Amino acid sequence: MKNLVGKKLNKTTKFVGEEITITKLPLARVFDIQEKAKAAGADEKAQMEIMLFTFQSAVTGAGELTLEDMYSFPLDDLQKLSEEILEFSGLGNAKAAYL
Repeated sequence: MKNLVGKKLNKTTKFVGEEITITKLPLARVFDIQEKAKAAGADEKAQMEIMLFTFQSAVTGAGELTLEDMYSFPLDDLQKLSEEILEFSGLGNAKAAYL
């Protein structure tokens, strides 16, 4: 199994009508997201920053995405993508904990 350390699993999905590639998050990144969500509580800006962190971690080409960019997307599309990333990463039928 040691040879599988760092292996990335990808899949394509739709976001605002376009195909994008998401990567399954490693356990350490899932824990990071969960800790950030706990700390954020009901703070809406902090919740959006966690969503941005999630996208930067899992969506191919989202590394340079900014918080300002996030506000230009429809909320339901952001939520669906976030939930899909979390589900793909092993959190079952998880709702985005930070929204």
